[in-house]
Amino acid sequence: MGELRPLAEGLTPESRALAMALRELFESMGVSVRRYAARRVRDAGTFSRYLNGTRVPPWEAVMDLFTDVAEHRGMAATPEAIELVRRLHRTAVETSASPRHAMEVLEQQLAEADRVSRRSTARGDALDDALLDRKHRIADLEVRLHQLEAEWSAERERAERLAAASPDVTDLLRERDQLQDEVTRLSAQLGEAQQRRDEAEQRCTLLERQLEAVEQVQAVAAMTPAAPQTMPKVLVVDDQPDNLLAMTAVLSTLDQELVVASSGREALKALLDQDDFAVIIMDVQMPDMDGYETAAHIKRRPRTRDVPIIFLTAMGTDPEHSARGYAAGAVDYIGKPFDPWVLRAKVAVFTGIYLEQRRLAGAQ
Repeated sequence: MGELRPLAEGLTPESRALAMALRELFESMGVSVRRYAARRVRDAGTFSRYLNGTRVPPWEAVMDLFTDVAEHRGMAATPEAIELVRRLHRTAVETSASPRHAMEVLEQQLAEADRVSRRSTARGDALDDALLDRKHRIADLEVRLHQLEAEWSAERERAERLAAASPDVTDLLRERDQLQDEVTRLSAQLGEAQQRRDEAEQRCTLLERQLEAVEQVQAVAAMTPAAPQTMPKVLVVDDQPDNLLAMTAVLSTLDQELVVASSGREALKALLDQDDFAVIIMDVQMPDMDGYETAAHIKRRPRTRDVPIIFLTAMGTDPEHSARGYAAGAVDYIGKPFDPWVLRAKVAVFTGIYLEQRRLAGAQ
């Protein structure tokens, strides 16, 4: 695998532009693919697919290539060149829809959530140590103050003389109060760090389950021959390409045909152009027309008013948001990051209801 493979056929313009930029960087070093892959401890076949456009590399692999080219040339790349390749990489990522890329996106999100968890845990340990130190110092001051109070109780006159001769009592009291204030502040920070750690751990768990679902998609796709689509459609609406990719990867093992839309207007157009939708999964926070407004338009149309809508949102499921979602005509409300098994189960339920209704209508 010494020579570069030709660019693959059927590439999207975005993937082709990124592959050509990477090939130009790589060829400037004058080494073979196999030799460079060994240098970076990478799989030569995978790196070759990066260069012929059939795979979108992770951004870390692109930055490694910039570093090696700079070392070969003796001159670092300009910020403008790095930003240009970053834009090409972002657009290639957004237009890629393979299950493998979905796994890479989810793995990056999992790594970020894991970093937050580990940092929060380390911060919590440091706050624990600081809090324990302050409590020990307070306990020491309390002992010293109790000793003074015992002496005052045993002998009032002596206590008065001691108080007159020991002006540092006031300083001790002041130091104790300051330490107590610091303990209160550190306790609050410790609570915040623990909450961030718990949230990051929960996100790690959900992302791992999403990765497991995507891996099952790949296994089923490799073992099961493609069958004609006989099931109704599912409309997935989200303005974030990564979210669309994750949801379609999780749902792709079901028999339904998935239709995606990146805005409320695209969703309304898809509903006009196509029929046979069993359920709509819709993000709430979208520019121009949010999920609530889009749902209101859907419910006003006689043709689509009975299609069930599941809202999927990162705003939380507090009563105010969920009440607004149900008022807009939603049948369910799920928070992000979503549990892939819950989402697939709900889609399967509404598909079953749709098929039963269609069967009863055909029997009449």
